[in-house]
Amino acid sequence: MKGLLSTYIHEAMERASYKVLEDGTYFGEIPGLQGVWASGATQVECHAELQEVLEEWLVLKLRDSDAIPV
Repeated sequence: MKGLLSTYIHEAMERASYKVLEDGTYFGEIPGLQGVWASGATQVECHAELQEVLEEWLVLKLRDSDAIPV
């Protein structure tokens, strides 16, 4: 059984949206999670960076006892 945080991360990443910018790089974000965005040379790089940003965002939210959107 997956842990609660692993499940949250997986489900949030399922909602991620990506777009190609004018310079050919990728931009990704997770709707509803303010400040969780990333960019990368490829969609794979952008996805990996976005997941790292999400994980760091969650750590900060938990550390500061902030509400985490569901």
